[in-house]
Amino acid sequence: MARLAVLLEMIKFKFTVFALPFALTGAFLAARGVPRAAIFFWVVMAMVGARTSAMAFNRIADKSFDGGNPRTRHRALPVGEVSGRQAWLLTIGAALLFLFAAWQLNPLAAKLSPFALALVWGYSYSKRFTVLCHLILGACLAVAPLGGWVAVVGDLSDYPWVLSLGVVFWVAGFDTIYSCLDSGYDREAGLFSLPSRLGVPNALRVAAVFHLLAMAFFIITGWISHLHWSYYLLLLAAAAALWYQHHIVRPDDLSRMHLAFQTLNSAISIVIFCAVWLALVA
Repeated sequence: MARLAVLLEMIKFKFTVFALPFALTGAFLAARGVPRAAIFFWVVMAMVGARTSAMAFNRIADKSFDGGNPRTRHRALPVGEVSGRQAWLLTIGAALLFLFAAWQLNPLAAKLSPFALALVWGYSYSKRFTVLCHLILGACLAVAPLGGWVAVVGDLSDYPWVLSLGVVFWVAGFDTIYSCLDSGYDREAGLFSLPSRLGVPNALRVAAVFHLLAMAFFIITGWISHLHWSYYLLLLAAAAALWYQHHIVRPDDLSRMHLAFQTLNSAISIVIFCAVWLALVA
């Protein structure tokens, strides 16, 4: 159990809450309500498997950088609390869970699952060559609502693509903000991120633009999906959380970063899911 606790902390399992609500949002939109219990279960299993595999692979790929970064040098892999073999077993085991869950859903979900897995694994190397790494991470999480939709209907017809665009820019915004903590190390290590290349003040401005775009796409999602007005009411709460995130993180004061990153973004994804759910039953 102690080893399991270390593994779950290594992959920040609690942050699964970022992507899972959006997968359920896609499924609920496709079903125009609560999907069948079996679909609900396998969507959850697929998301747990995909995110666990992606995070474990990321820790393997970034082991040397994590070891050199003062903020991350105490992570489980660099200090030896978790061996490379254990990390690989977790990566592959979780990937198999994801592929099996997709196979249980429908043929299209099974066909798309290897491409989704390649995308989330490939993200781990994007910071080595492009400042677009934040948008690539956003694309990884944007697969969640699309996957939830496919799980229910088995095709992509009528899928509200603006929902995935909203997720892309929401994630890119908060990842840009969080990367401000490592701007100095990233610059020294030759890694690419908006804070390391543009400086923290300019990166925070770009993050604000990303979040404005995200809210615009979430609003359009409600319009094209013919959601009840209650959706927009709860969306205001998500917008307020985004605004507060930018209010408490400043170029000269990053001390409240963890509140901005973990608590507020977890709340945003849950609120948007609840907004869709309530609008469908209203």
